[in-house]
Formats: sequence, C-alpha cells, structure tokens
Amino acid sequence: MATATNDHVNGAANGYGAGSQDERITSKRFSDIPSAIDIPVAGDDDDQAVEIDLEDLLDDPTELCTLLENENAARTHWMTVALAYAKQRKVDHAIEMLIKGGQAMRGGQKEKLSMLSCLCWMFLWKSREAPRVAPDGVLASEARTKEHFLQLSTSTLNEALRINPSFPPLFLARGVLQLLKASLQPPSKSSAPSAIDVEKADILRAALKSFEDAVRVSQGRNIMAVLGKARALFSLGKYPEALESYQEALHKMPDLIDPDPRIGIGCCFWQLGFKEDAKAAWERSLEINPDSKIANILLGLFYLDGSAHVPTNSPEFIRLYKKAMTEYTQKAFKADKDLPLTCATFAGYFLSRKSLPNVDALAHKAIQYTDVNAIASDGWYLLARKEHYGEDLEKASDYYRRADEARGGIDRGYLPAKFGVAQLSVLRNDLGEAKLRLEKIIQQSKNVEAMILLGTIYAEEVFASQQNGIKEDKSTEFKKAIGYLETVRTAWKDPKKNLIPDASVLLNLARLYESESPEKSLQCLQQVEHLEFDQIPAADKPQNAEDEAALRASLREGLPPQLLNNMGCFYYQAEKNEQAREMFQAALNACVKSGEKEEDIDTDALVTTISFNLGRTYEANGLLDEANTVYEGLLARHGDYTDARTRLAYIALRQNPTSDGPKAIAKLYQDSSADLEVRALYGWYLGRVNSRKRTGNIAEDPELRHYKHTLQSYEKHDRYALIGMGNLYLITAREMRRETDQEKQKRSNMYIKAVEFFDKALQLDPKNAYAAQGIAIALVEDKKDFRTALSIFLKVRDTVKDPSVYVNLGHIFAELRQYSKAIEHYEVALSKDRGHDAAILACLGRTWLSKGKAEKSLQAFKNALDYSQKALAIAPEQVHLKFNVAFVQIQLTTTVYNIPEAQRTLAEVQGAANGLEEAIESLEAIAQHPQTPYPKHDIEQRANMARNTMRRQLERSFQAQKDYEEKNAERIQAAKQQREAELKRREEERLAVEEAERERKAKIAAERDLIAQKDRERAEARAEEEKAREAADLTTDSETGDRVKRKKKPRTGVAGGKRKKKDDGITDDDDSGAETKRSRRRKSSGGESEEDKPKKKRRLAKKSQAQEKPNKFKSSEIVVESDSEEDNGVRDAEREMEDLPEDDDGGMDVDEETVAAATSKRKTRRVLEDDEDEDDGVEDGGEKEASSPNTANGDTPMAGADDEEDEE
Repeated sequence: MATATNDHVNGAANGYGAGSQDERITSKRFSDIPSAIDIPVAGDDDDQAVEIDLEDLLDDPTELCTLLENENAARTHWMTVALAYAKQRKVDHAIEMLIKGGQAMRGGQKEKLSMLSCLCWMFLWKSREAPRVAPDGVLASEARTKEHFLQLSTSTLNEALRINPSFPPLFLARGVLQLLKASLQPPSKSSAPSAIDVEKADILRAALKSFEDAVRVSQGRNIMAVLGKARALFSLGKYPEALESYQEALHKMPDLIDPDPRIGIGCCFWQLGFKEDAKAAWERSLEINPDSKIANILLGLFYLDGSAHVPTNSPEFIRLYKKAMTEYTQKAFKADKDLPLTCATFAGYFLSRKSLPNVDALAHKAIQYTDVNAIASDGWYLLARKEHYGEDLEKASDYYRRADEARGGIDRGYLPAKFGVAQLSVLRNDLGEAKLRLEKIIQQSKNVEAMILLGTIYAEEVFASQQNGIKEDKSTEFKKAIGYLETVRTAWKDPKKNLIPDASVLLNLARLYESESPEKSLQCLQQVEHLEFDQIPAADKPQNAEDEAALRASLREGLPPQLLNNMGCFYYQAEKNEQAREMFQAALNACVKSGEKEEDIDTDALVTTISFNLGRTYEANGLLDEANTVYEGLLARHGDYTDARTRLAYIALRQNPTSDGPKAIAKLYQDSSADLEVRALYGWYLGRVNSRKRTGNIAEDPELRHYKHTLQSYEKHDRYALIGMGNLYLITAREMRRETDQEKQKRSNMYIKAVEFFDKALQLDPKNAYAAQGIAIALVEDKKDFRTALSIFLKVRDTVKDPSVYVNLGHIFAELRQYSKAIEHYEVALSKDRGHDAAILACLGRTWLSKGKAEKSLQAFKNALDYSQKALAIAPEQVHLKFNVAFVQIQLTTTVYNIPEAQRTLAEVQGAANGLEEAIESLEAIAQHPQTPYPKHDIEQRANMARNTMRRQLERSFQAQKDYEEKNAERIQAAKQQREAELKRREEERLAVEEAERERKAKIAAERDLIAQKDRERAEARAEEEKAREAADLTTDSETGDRVKRKKKPRTGVAGGKRKKKDDGITDDDDSGAETKRSRRRKSSGGESEEDKPKKKRRLAKKSQAQEKPNKFKSSEIVVESDSEEDNGVRDAEREMEDLPEDDDGGMDVDEETVAAATSKRKTRRVLEDDEDEDDGVEDGGEKEASSPNTANGDTPMAGADDEEDEE
C-alpha cells in the first residue's frame, strides 16, 4: 500500500490535528450564495433594482422567472436564484429556473454553457435522491427513477459539450455522471470475490479518465476531481491507490467536510483489512463534524461487526451491540431518516425484535433510494425474512431471490439469502432443491452443521439405494457424502472450534467406505471405539489391568458386539488375521455381556455370525483344525447351516485333493445342489479338475455346462455363473487360431460372447470388479484398447485383492511400453502367495526382455534370462518355457555381440557363448517335440543360425574382447605404474622436505646448546673468580689462628659528600652511590631494562660468619679492590654480558652473587650531606643505628649491606 497508517497529514495521520478540539468546521457547500440579490429593472432611474430575499424564496418560481425574463437579467442572476433554491433543497425549482434561464439567454452559446453545466449537476442531484425502481402502482415509463434523471443529465451534458468540449467544469460533471451510471449496473456474476462486471468496469475507467482530465486542467487544485478519482479507484477495487488519492485531497484541503475525505480513507482501510485504522478515520470525521450521518452509521457498523465475533450470550456482545445501535445508528437515523444504509441497519434491528411493520417500511426505503447494490440486497433480504416469519413462502422466495441477485446471483450472491431459500425448500419438502442450495452455501462458507446435514442426507440416499437394490448410479451422492462428512471430521481437530465428535458421522463414513476404502472404514470404527471407551464410567473400568492391551481387551467386552465384529471383518479384509481373530473373540465375549444387559437382543444370531467369521480367520491363518472345530460347532447348533458345510468341504479338498476332498465336494453338491454358493464352489472345482482337459469345442466343457444349467434352472441372474461363463469364453478365444480373416472373425465373435456375459453381470451389479476385469481383458486382447482397459484395471485393483488383477495390469503396462510399472505389478502378484507361478515368472522374463531391447541394457537381458529359467525350473515339462529360455539366450548373445568392447567383459562374452550353446541344444530338442510352440522349420532354422552365424560372430567377439582386455590391462598397468611412480615421487619429495625441516630444527637446537654451554662456562669462570675474591678477603686471626674476614680501616675526615683518596687507594662511597653503582651493574649484566626485569639487590661481599664484639672502630671489614680502577677486563665482561641473547632457551642462569663478585665496580664520587665533623657523624650514626642488627657493635655497614640483608 503506497500510503497507509504512517502518513501524517496536517499534524497527524489522516487529518488528525487539523484544527483544535473545540473548533467546529462547517460545510462550504453553497457558502457563496448571498442572503439577498438585487435585480436591476428598467425605468427612469438607472439605479432602480428589485431586491430578492434568497433565504425566503417563493414556492412557485414562475413570478421570479417572469421578472428575470422581462428585465433581461444576466446569467449570474438566474444561476444565483437557482442555486438558492438548491440550497433550500428545492431542486425541482432550481431546475425550472435554469431551464427558463437558458431559454431566455440572448448572449450566445457561451452564456448558455454555464447554465447547462449547472443544470447537469441538478439532474445528478435528483438522480441521487430518486428511487432506484418504480414505486408500486407507477408505470415504469412514467416513473422518475434514477435512470430517468441520469438520461436527462446525459442529454444536458452532451448539449454543453457540443458548445465547448474543453470547458473544465464539464470534465468533473461527466466523471460524476459515469460514476452514477456505474452504480446502477448489475453486479458481476463471476465467482471471484473482487470481480467487476465488464461494462461497469469500462464505465468506471471512463469516469477515472474524466476526473484525471479535470485534475490536469486545474493543475491539481480541483479537490472534487481528486475525490472523484479516489471514488472511481475504490469502485474498481484499487484500494491502495484510492487511499492515496483520498489522503492527497485531505492534505490539500484539511477543512473539507462535505464531502469528507476521511470517510473514504476509512472505507479504504476497511477494505484493506485495517479495521482499527478505519475506525480512527471515521471517529476523526465525527469529531470534526458531529452531525455526520455517514460517519455515525459507519461507526455503528464497525461495532456491529465486532459483536459478530464474540459469543451472543457474552456481556461483550451486549456492550458492542448496544453501542452500535444506540450511540451511532440511532444518531445517524435521526440525522437523515432516508439514508439507505441507516434504514437497512435499523430494519435488521427491528427484525430481531419481531417488529415486522417497521422492517417493511425501512427495508423498502433502503431499496428505493440506494445506489449501492449491497444495500439493496440487504433490503430485499430483510423483506424476505419478514415474509418467512409470516409463512408467506412465495413472497419470501421472491425476496430471497432478489437479495441474492443484487449481489451477483448464482456464483456469488448473498449467502444468508441462499440459506433462506434452502430453508424454504425444506419446508416444502423439496429436498432436491434444498441439497442444491446447501451445496452452494458450503462452497462459499464451510459451515459444519450444514455439512453434517447435507452429508447425512446424501449418505442415507446411498444406503437406501444399496438396500433396495436400485440400479441407479449413486456415485455422485457417495462422493459428496464422503466429502462433507470428512470435512466435519477434520474440523473436530481444530481446538479453536471446540467441536464434540459425533459417532453417527463416523458410522456413516464407515458404511460409505466399506466397499471402496475398507482401511478408512476401519479407522472410523476405531475412532468410534475410542469414543465408546471414553463413555464407559470409571467405576466399570478394570483397576488391576496388567498392561494397556489387557485393559483394552477388558474394555471391549462392554462395547457393542456389532462394532467389534465389523472391525474384525475389516481386519480380515486387510489380511491382518491375528487382529481379526482377537476382535472376533472379543465380540463373542461382548455378546455374552450384551445378552445379560439387554434381553431383547438376538445373541444367538450374533454368536453364529461371529463364530463363522472366526472360523474363516482360522482358515486364513492356516489353522484348519481349529476352523473345522468352529464349523462343526456351528453345525451342532444349526445342522442346516450350509455355509459351514461348504467351508468344511473346501477344507477337506485342500487337505486331501485326491480322495476325501472330491468326495466331500460331491456329497455337498448332492445334498445342496440348489444352493447357489454350493453350485459356485462346484463350478470352481470342475474348472480346476478339467483345466488340462479342455477341448476345442467349448460346448463340451463340463464347467460351462454346469454354469449354463445354473442359469437355466436355478437363477438366471447368478453373477458367479455369468462371470464364469465369460471367463471360459475368454480362455477359448485366446487359444483360437487367427491366421486367416475368417479365423480372426470367429475369435472376435468369441470375445464378444464373453463380453456379453460380463456386461450382464455388470448390469446386475455395477460394482462387480470381476466382471469389469473380464471386459478389460477382452478390450485388450480383441480391440487393443489399452487406455480404456488400464482405467478399468486401476479401479478394480482398489477393490479386488486377487493377484490376477496385478497380472493384468502388468500386461497392460507392458503393452504400453511402461516396463518399469509392468515389472512392479508382476512382482506384487508374485508376492501374493504366487511365488511359484510359472506364468507370472514368464511374464517377468518377457517384460525384462522388452525393457532390455528398448533401453539396450545388458542387465535387463540377464534379468529376463533369470526369470525365464526360474519359470522353466517350476514347469520343466512346458515346451514354450524352454523355448523362452533359448530365445532369451540368443537375444542376450546378440546384445553382447553388439555392445562396444569397453562396455562388456570377457566373462560376459564367455557366458553368452555358453548360453548360446545351451540355446542351440534347447532349440534342437524343441524341434523334435511333437507340440512345438512355433513351426518346426522355423525353430530348426533359428538353431542353424545360432550354430553357424552367431557362434562364429561370438568367437570373433571373444577374441576381440580378449585382445582388448589384454591391451586395456597393459594400459591400465602402465597407467597404474605411472600413477604409482608419481605417488612415489610425491612421497619422496614430502620426505625430503620433512628431513630438511628436521635438519633445520636440529641445527637450531645445536646452536642453542652451544650458546648454553658457553654461558655455563662463563658462569663457572665467574664463580671461580668469586671464590678467589672471597679467599682474598679472608685473613688469619693473630689470636685464634682462624680464617676471618679482613677488617676495614676507619675513615677520617668530614662526613660530607666528597670522597677522600687514602694512602692505599681505597675510596668510600655513601649509600646513594652504592645504589647508583648497583643500578648500572644490573643494566650491564642482564641485558634487560628495569621495566623488563625486576630490580634485584646484589651482595657485594660475604657477610662474616660470626659477629664481632663492638669496638671504637667504624668497621671491622676490609674491602679489597682491584689493582686499578681502569680495569679493562671488567669492561670486556660487561660488553660480553650486553651481547648475550635474551632468549630463554639460550640465556644464562647465573647466581647474582657470582656476577657481583666477578665484576669490578667503578666507584663514583658522591657528595654526602652530613655534618662537617666526620667523627661526630660517625658517632651519631652509630648511636642511631644501635638497634639495628647491622650496627649492633657500633659499626657502620658498607654500602650494599642493607641489600644483603634484604636479599637474605
């Protein structure tokens, strides 16, 4: 949407803020009409004039017209008086004034042009207020309807256009005229929701062009043209564009309220789905103009729509409905009692109150004066409801029809009106029309109740047809019943709808699905079972069930036995025999409980039926002894139960097909030859016995004579006999010769005979799948009509689970060259207990052969040979199967020979050669057989071709393939060797690179070890120097003879900052000087900055091992310095230390004491800030430091002694 809710116009969205809250904007319509006008009159005085009060005009304008004509009044006077009449809503007088004024104009056509334009607008005004249809009792030719005034407006506009086609006001008038014409067009009949009638769309597009021309001529200043453009776009269904135009008009003229663009903005928002925004726009319109009848009624409809989305018994519904009717709709009705939309809304309110006279008056008014088809439809619907309540069905039907047609009729129309017609049809007991109406309603509105009702009606019709044996096709009703009831079933799953499942719907669905979709029928019954479980009281449920299966088995005993029996039957049809047996057992147990609860139930009939079904289940499971027991028990209670005797005879035939079985069948047939089921079993038995003894004369076939006797003597409509005879004719026709035209015609007649029997069976039972299958076979074999036959077989497949259906489908797909589908169906047939059927295996071999030829696939030929050999292994006496194997082997040989050498192997060629030799032997043997599948000469010729031509070809192919593979092996070996060499070269390169990398790393490691070794050697040398220095510091005590540290000589002089050169060259420094020296020593020895390495204090000399007694000397230690301050060895060591690498791996780890001892320190001069008298300073210092361990003996420690203590 180009412009929507975020557009701010004049201070807020959609015009909000266009003035203060208290400011009242008034309409500018007729605002330029003065209250009085002076008409100049002829006389002696030129200033004479007649004043006309325009607010109190005469009821008859004749006198005014005479005055204006006599005085030759100007055009403006005529138009001013006419507009004054229009302002007072006396449009007829205004029209009369304009017509007479136009006749009185003497100034030429240009003077008349404005009069015609104004007259056109008056006719348009009258059209808006005129009735839509002729009132009752008024002739259509005399009625002044909307169409009448539009014709007058059109003629007036055409006259004005002839004078000046480019007169700007005419563009706007023409656009409005076309809008009104479009509103009278009938609605579109299309089913599309937003479809517009073609003629109406053309008129609206013409109106849009007229408005665009008016906007262009006025350079966008004609706001009425902009609004007209928006209205045309809205009518065309282009709501975003219409919204943009309405907002443009509001932006250009915010104080416009008549017409109010906010109304159009709200309508656009409503159509676009933004209902809250629509409400905001209408509320703003009502805020600016509280008397706006359109805004009031639209807001009323907004709240009515809101009430439709809440429950009718809720307080919210009452609040919304009351607000809609009393606050808005009533106010709109008071403002204009003829407004069609208000009349229709209030009529609905009175209809709910059963105030029928008010409904009639308001509905007629809405119909008469509206130019909107939807409002007219509402009016007709309200009238129809009124007559419906009054039981006037004819009038109600007519009104419903008109309401429906006013909104488009059949495909679109008005759903409530359609539903009303359906209700009337039910009242008339015309269910056919009611169904038609309900179906249309459901197409447009998915109503659950309507679907249940309609689905049940259709289902009952289907059931009635089945019970009465009516041949009428009810497939349409069947599909509709299924569709509607399934839709209802799906709707139950929606939690928002809060619907309660209905068991009757599920049971109807189960009955409908019974024949065509038994698995779905079973699902419905299972859902009914769950519903029944839920209805069982908690007190009746077992409390000590071992597991869920035991609980279900216990609960089933309380369910209806009919439900359980039906579920068992569906399980049996689905070949789920174990589950079927459980259901039948549960049904028998339920019969006992049902008999205890309800005495009027015939439990014996239920038990008999369920027991027979249980016996059939035992048969399907292969439990023949248990089945015999069940059937014998039934015969013990009901000796004349023929079905049980029939099953016993069939079981005997299966267990003893040569002795007891035939005797049991013969005895059964002798005792119950009149029973059609027995006759059907006997006919089947005759077919199996005489299948290999059939003669060319079908009339002598025992099975055919038996079926014929059944039809002639017992039941001419016996479907089994009819289908059996049709099958016999099919078999006979298939085996007939067809070399000559006469033979082909006889064969075709035989197929026609077979089809006649199948068609008769279908007439009796239109859903007989076996008869339909017979017709499909005849179509394929006789007419080659594969497409029609395929559609029949596909339908039969869904009904009949017999493997023959899949075999026939395989035949069809093979003929249609859809080999994959054919193979799929043959394999399905094989899986259904026919894995040893040679015929199906032969069909698979033939299909794989055709697939191989079509796709030139060697594997397909191999599969064909495999299946052909399997078929021959099952029936080795069948000559045609042996021929099939030989034929496939020859075809395989040909294929191998033609395949390029690169796509075959020597083993395949050798295998083809071996197969060819076997084929030659087989063909020679087949040629000697008395009953060859083809003429003997042809078979011998094929054998000779294989022996001579194909054998030599294959020998050449074998040698060529051998040469090719040898050469190819050499090429492969060379390529392999080359590849291996390349891989070896790459591996060697990789190893070389790795070796170089290892060497590089080893070299680096060696260099690091060498550096570390050098560092260790330097450290050891420095350690030796330190030991030597320490040894030099020691002396022999003269008293004790022990080695003690030398004592320092006392310093003399002033304790200032200047050092004194002693006779022995010793220089004393203060603490600050020692600190500076230590800092410099750290820089030179470590190679790291103070930021990189923490500051560490180094020991200058070893502390004496024993404390000496205090004496008067300053220190008892002797400092021994190097021989010279300019010791070059020290500087060299410092330079070496600076050049050492900082790498952790190659760096040295040397004791700091050793480094300090090995490095000579140059002492710097410092200035000491002490007293002048050095002795005094020494004594003061000794007193102050008396408490310190370092000065305990009155000694003053050397510079760096504190560092020793800290470090220790």
